Amino acid sequence: MSDDSEMGGEGRTAEDEEALMKEWAAMAGDDDGDGPAAGGEDGGGDADAMAAEWEAMLGSSDGEDAAESSGLGAGSSARVLNQDEIDSLLGFDEAHEGEGERSGIQAILNSALVSYERLPMLEVVFDRLVRMMSTSMRNFTSDNVEVSLDNILSLRFGDYLNSIPLPAMLGVFKAEEWDNYGLLTVDSSLIYSIVDVLLGGRRGTAAMRIEGRPYTTIERNLVERMVHVVLADLSAAFDPLSPVTFRFDRLETNPRFATISRPSNAAIVAKLRIDMEDRGGRLELMLPYATLEPVRELLLQMFMGEKFGRDSIWETHLAEELWMTEVEMEAVLDEQVMPLRDILNLRVGSKIMLNAVPESTVELRCGDVPMFGGKMGRKGNRIAIRIDEKVKKEKV
Repeated sequence: MSDDSEMGGEGRTAEDEEALMKEWAAMAGDDDGDGPAAGGEDGGGDADAMAAEWEAMLGSSDGEDAAESSGLGAGSSARVLNQDEIDSLLGFDEAHEGEGERSGIQAILNSALVSYERLPMLEVVFDRLVRMMSTSMRNFTSDNVEVSLDNILSLRFGDYLNSIPLPAMLGVFKAEEWDNYGLLTVDSSLIYSIVDVLLGGRRGTAAMRIEGRPYTTIERNLVERMVHVVLADLSAAFDPLSPVTFRFDRLETNPRFATISRPSNAAIVAKLRIDMEDRGGRLELMLPYATLEPVRELLLQMFMGEKFGRDSIWETHLAEELWMTEVEMEAVLDEQVMPLRDILNLRVGSKIMLNAVPESTVELRCGDVPMFGGKMGRKGNRIAIRIDEKVKKEKV
């Protein structure tokens, strides 16, 4: 009885339950001896009929519950989603989460971002930056510094600003040749480590962090010097690809004042780790895709020089063949400008008078390009031209 009542309890009202309990009590009373004899034909028939009626009521109650839960009882075609289907729709499906796949709304949102893997040369540039910074930071701090590249990721500019752990310093710099800006973020651990190293802090002691106060002028000046060193290395890292100068613009401590792009614009973020024995911190370099647009074609290369196609062997071969190429030269004695009417009236025997005399300069042309000027004469049985001058080409 308990199982049946639990199955049909949700679809019955209080009046239905009370009526059913009275009928069941009456049936139980008849079985005790108040009604027909137990085990008799009438008693058994009444019990069977009551049981059949009970099962019928339970079946109709469950059917109503199922119809109402599916939305079909009210004549609607809508279907209520369960939790697994909702998770799959939103992209939180655990079955695909471990495989690194995205589904649902998350897949649609992530498809709007451009992956940094579509710019293969950018990773080469950052690898070169890491090697250069390892040397320059050692010279800057006079300490054993190790620089490593954690990862390179692509995300929206607004999401990046919201993810910056505070307190931090944000250096805004401008790419002069590309006429756009970038962002350099230094976290608090690296700030205090740099200050401690440059001011002569002892090794083996962790950098002291004082929270709840703004950065002092000394701390800002020391971090600004480090940012200049990093930007110089970044310019040198881009030089083989495209010469560019990264100029330091300003230093901010509030991310809202370091907005250099629209929040929805995509950007590349390279996260660097700087370790100085037991001290160090993180440095993040953020470049919007709009900043990299002037060199996008170069960054799409799989290897350096892919777009140029330069081959010194073929260049030498073509140069040797060009010296042996035969070209046709024309000697122009004189030119006449005539109306079209006079040209159409020319007949056999007509004469065109030229203004050239034996001492006139003859122009030598290769196609439509004038090359040389000289005097006409005779050499043996052939008419020859002695070159006296070279025609200067006019710059367009």
